Parts: sequence; C-alpha cells; structure tokens
Amino acid sequence: MALRYRITKRSNNIGHKNEQYILQAIHTGTIDLDMLSERISDECTLHSVDVKAVLIALGSKLDFYLKEGKIVDLGDVGKFKMGFKGTAEDKPELLSVKKNIQKFHVNYQPSLKLKRKLKAGVDVYKEGRK
Repeated sequence: MALRYRITKRSNNIGHKNEQYILQAIHTGTIDLDMLSERISDECTLHSVDVKAVLIALGSKLDFYLKEGKIVDLGDVGKFKMGFKGTAEDKPELLSVKKNIQKFHVNYQPSLKLKRKLKAGVDVYKEGRK
C-alpha cells in the first residue's frame, strides 16, 4: 500500500509573502473500533467481540494511567504520555494551576521499530494516479 498526496497552494504570511506549493498527504478514510476489531479478529483466534472489549479496556486504562502521570508503553505501537501547555511567570510564587495551565494534551512517541520504518520511507503516489 502507498500513501496518496496532492499538491496544494499555500500563502506565506511571514517573510516574502509569495505563494508556495506543498505536498499534502490525503487520508482515504477512517477505521473505527468495529472495523479494527474485525480485521484483528481475522488474524487471530479471538472473536471480534473479544478484541473490541480489549481495545475498549485499553482506552479506559490509557486514560486512567495517563491521568496518574504514567508513561504508557505499548511496545511496537509506541509510548503515550500526558503533557500540558502553560504560560510563564517572572516569579515561581505567581504560578497557579488554574491560571497558568492552558490545555492538556497527549504526547505520542512511536516505537523504535516504527521510527525505523518511517525513516526508511513510505511509498507515495499522486492523487488521481495509481
């Protein structure tokens, strides 16, 4: 399989302000929990309902452990950890959780195996061709 792309014109508001062109990845759909459960079930002895139950439990435990401040390492999938964006103050005593934390996010770090695959490159093709 290959990743599809298109050429897109972008305006550059910083610097020379000339229009520029970029290659933009095109996503070809979404795989939901049911579809993922079915595909995994096709490759093992578990029924899709069992696979779905495990994936739902994984989501629940991921949420729980991230809120506990843990890094969740899923082996070949990669690692997840919670972080937040905040604002700075001149003195530490001026910092407060309510005022200085702006939003929370989840950081994802691909596994070494996945990083190597990405570094090696992925096949791509232009939209409208194949």
